[in-house]
Amino acid sequence: MILVTGGTGLVGAHLILHLIENGEQVRATYRKTESIEKTKSLFQLYKKVELFDQIDWYQADIIDVPALSKAFKEINYVYHCAALISLDPKDEALLRKTNIEGTANIVNFCIANNVEKLCFISSIATLGDLLPNEKFVTEETEWNPENYHSDYAISKYGAEMEIWRGQQEGLTTLIVNPGVIIGPGFREQGSGLLFQKVEEGMSFYTLGTSGFVAVTDVVKITRDLMISNFSNNRFTIVAQNITFKEILSSIATVLKVKKPNREASQLLMEILWRVDAFLTLCFRKKRQFTKATARASYSKSLYSNEKVVNALNFKFVDIHQYIEEISKF
Repeated sequence: MILVTGGTGLVGAHLILHLIENGEQVRATYRKTESIEKTKSLFQLYKKVELFDQIDWYQADIIDVPALSKAFKEINYVYHCAALISLDPKDEALLRKTNIEGTANIVNFCIANNVEKLCFISSIATLGDLLPNEKFVTEETEWNPENYHSDYAISKYGAEMEIWRGQQEGLTTLIVNPGVIIGPGFREQGSGLLFQKVEEGMSFYTLGTSGFVAVTDVVKITRDLMISNFSNNRFTIVAQNITFKEILSSIATVLKVKKPNREASQLLMEILWRVDAFLTLCFRKKRQFTKATARASYSKSLYSNEKVVNALNFKFVDIHQYIEEISKF
């Protein structure tokens, strides 16, 4: 039996579908009953709703130890997808508790229940910081604690430390570090927000660059690594390094709306997050634009996928074609 934590998120829901399609028995955790409908809607989207009833659902927050203990009964393999994603500085304590403490709980239960293999879905945000003579971020790039990192990145990095701790205690592990994940069915999170903002008439673009990947590639690679002999290792999952301007233009094209046509400079982005922080302080409103968001928007990081391509002989889906493909959803 396979356990998937965070079965109601973009990656978790797609992973469950992919596993069941490949004949696996899957148990999945969820926090709120209504969130299960998100996963069911995704199965309906792919016209696979008949497979939904094969999921063995367990209500368990990853920081709820008693609930987790029941979810781990008769589990052989674990995919740990559950995490809090936020760039709001106010969520720092909750990010650390959920992502670090929650992952420590997962590791402890894996060890206690003799789980054969644990795969942690991390992020490229935890990969290292380039030196002046380096061009591509790889699995070996060293994390520099002196550099600026978002609270989210720090919490995921701390979670990875828990995975390595489990490895030292005898647990077989894998870490995958996906880039910005593009996928259908979850408009309120991740790439879904990009589609939503462009559809609403986003005017500005930035020339920052990041690594992008289709959610279908993420789940295929993750399962392929889990059933392989690879262990106690990490793999970057990025299809292409693309500017945000190109991504937004592709989305606008498939949605048949106006493309963002005004560049937001680095200076403007730095001003905007400070203005947003001031307004939040004055009017006690939720942050709309943070320092982490601003820095990410103009960062020009390039990521190498050479390791996973060579390991699995994998061919990634072209991101622009994938955006066109999922636009029908």
